[in-house]
Amino acid sequence: MSAPLLTSLAGSGGASGGDRPDALTVGPRACSREELLGAAGAVAARIAGAPVVAVRATPTAETVAAVVGALLAGVPVVPVPPDSGPAERDHILRDSKAALLLTGEPSEDEHAAPVETVPVDLAERAAWSGAEPAPESTAFILYTSGTTGAPKGALISRRAVAADLDALAGAWAWTPEDTLVHGLPLFHVHGLVLGVLGALRVGSRLVHTGRPTPAAYAAVGGSLYFGVPTVWHRVVQDPAAARALSAARLLVSGSAPLPAPVFRDLEQLTGHRPVERYGMTETLITISTRADGERRPGYVGTPLSGIRTRIAAEEGAEIGELQLTGPTLFDGYLNRPEATAGSYTEDGWFRTGDIAAVEPDGFHRIVGRASTDLIKSGGYRIGAGEVENALLDHPAVREAAVVGAPHEDLGQQIVAYVVVDGVSEAELIDFVAGQLSVHKRPRKVRFLDALPRNAMGKPQKKLLPPA
Repeated sequence: MSAPLLTSLAGSGGASGGDRPDALTVGPRACSREELLGAAGAVAARIAGAPVVAVRATPTAETVAAVVGALLAGVPVVPVPPDSGPAERDHILRDSKAALLLTGEPSEDEHAAPVETVPVDLAERAAWSGAEPAPESTAFILYTSGTTGAPKGALISRRAVAADLDALAGAWAWTPEDTLVHGLPLFHVHGLVLGVLGALRVGSRLVHTGRPTPAAYAAVGGSLYFGVPTVWHRVVQDPAAARALSAARLLVSGSAPLPAPVFRDLEQLTGHRPVERYGMTETLITISTRADGERRPGYVGTPLSGIRTRIAAEEGAEIGELQLTGPTLFDGYLNRPEATAGSYTEDGWFRTGDIAAVEPDGFHRIVGRASTDLIKSGGYRIGAGEVENALLDHPAVREAAVVGAPHEDLGQQIVAYVVVDGVSEAELIDFVAGQLSVHKRPRKVRFLDALPRNAMGKPQKKLLPPA
């Protein structure tokens, strides 16, 4: 059983913790663990007793102090994307019933927020001596952007966060001797929970680069790097920066499938086969390859400690919906009992909505979302991700997204959206047919200047032009 969430944070921090003046670096600002805890204690003293607080989650040390302060005080935290428009921001604030909006960097439209805005000052200090909140209490309300309707708030307990971080530390051999480097947004599980609280809990040094550029990653000289596929794609486009990561211990990719060509380019340039992992806001991270284990392109590994998985597939099918259970799952959607009930099977397993396959040795391969990435064409069930990886193996293809479009004969036909340099539709169709089964070839190819993506680099297939 995991120790309480803040046990490690309040301790010495190990070899890379409180005795280092740069234990935490976010952009140009560095501070020791003691300084961070002092600033967080001042936040905790100001907000103690509040039902919920929101944090304008800019990539700053003030954001870290605000989040840690709320966790010290036992107040649920609602990270708000700093680039959210007034409508999205106000929905999050009102739906969560946040009493305050904590902020570090001033925003032009903060005066219009429907709650009081409270600035966070890293120079403030206060010792916090409050008791550790109950493990089952809510640590975060993380808003997810579903395919329909307004974002829903997922309730994440302190116990779930602690269990997940401890499982990942074991899987990745993450210790206080590490220096974690990343430049991911601080309003998602990847950048905030793993990339900040993970380092604080383990006691490792953390360097947040502000933006996840290849040059910024290369300049740090860290041992452990986090990135999304877009980050790693940009890294391999800068061979000098990629080679600078050769001295690292582990490169971790998540939040979206890592294209097989990027995996191979990382291995060639850095000498590292990247670790891939799988998770969702509602489940945190549940599956991963291991620091001391095999790593295969296109596979996310095996379940973490305490996690069980199963595939709900039609008879005779190799792929189906991934379902799971374990200690890292959320406690439901805030004020959405019907949505919460609908996310579970009758026997209590969480329905991820992702299509997956499991090899005999337990390695998991994520095919894509059931709503957009499972294509039924001519009686075949085809995963969009497999076709996308085949397209990306063509040297002229820089980006690829595959969807199923209605077809009167096939039911659905495979349509590829690509960003390419000087290659024809026929050439790409023939190339895929030569790589995969012929029935998995695209029937139509659309050429774009760029794929629509969200802040984490995931292609947004709902925003693609009509096929």
